[in-house]
Amino acid sequence: MQHLLSLRDLTPSQVQQILSRTAELKSQLKAGDRKPVLQGRVLTQVFEKPSLRTRVSFEAAIGQLGGYSIFLSGKEAGLEGRESTADVARVIGGYSDVIALRTFSQELIELFAEESGCHVINALSDASHPCQALTDIFTMQEAFGDVTGRTLTYVGDGNNVAVSLATICAQLDIHFVIAAPEGYQLKESFFDGLRKEYSSASLTQTTDPHAAVANADVIYTDVWASMGQESEKSAREKVFADYQCNAALLASAPSEARFLHCLPARRGLEVTDDVIDGPQSLAFPQAENRMHLAKGVLAWLLDV
Repeated sequence: MQHLLSLRDLTPSQVQQILSRTAELKSQLKAGDRKPVLQGRVLTQVFEKPSLRTRVSFEAAIGQLGGYSIFLSGKEAGLEGRESTADVARVIGGYSDVIALRTFSQELIELFAEESGCHVINALSDASHPCQALTDIFTMQEAFGDVTGRTLTYVGDGNNVAVSLATICAQLDIHFVIAAPEGYQLKESFFDGLRKEYSSASLTQTTDPHAAVANADVIYTDVWASMGQESEKSAREKVFADYQCNAALLASAPSEARFLHCLPARRGLEVTDDVIDGPQSLAFPQAENRMHLAKGVLAWLLDV
């Protein structure tokens, strides 16, 4: 049974299939055509972490395709020890066609895939955020067409979003550059693994954000302190002060470069208002595309 647990579970061809299905479904929606291709199908979302875009995008996606959504917090689902996690997965799987989990542990998502008997989507874990990265490349395709050979520069913390972006860039022959302070970079062993798996992978890491964006087609950032890192917020603001996406940083990039942010944005920290609301920003079309991508993933998993 096919799942979306991590981008590295997919072949580059499968990644392109999801992106193509997403484009097809978005085009149909914009033309006023809402085919109920998932009529009667049930998506259950189980979230240990709060969400705006992830929850609403998946609920809107399954609804527009004719299906139904059930939402459970981790506590409601019994992930806090009321019964074994495997039993929870089996029970929810019996009611569902797809389960989407937004959680801390990647292992929890993998356990659900093993035990539930239905399709499982990683809607976010501390290890990776595949749906976000797929959305980002879809948005990049809308802006530039063929993205092969383009450059995506990520400025900020080497977190789960950065991991997934590096992976999908390696899969699709997009140059990936990350600018992060020492101690917050991606592991070189992770890059080595990508280079071994994808021989044409172009991956660069630097501590200089201005040098990093010099050839960027896309400049991308995320919050400096993710959920679960609130106690580090003040310290991280000092460490990342020179990594703000502001007018000075964009001036170091090509004029045609576009700006992306997975949101929520901490305005005045990792990004300034003039950038996220400026003419180079695609942050809000990118946010809308989370819904279109969710539709593409659901349709691809359920083969409709």
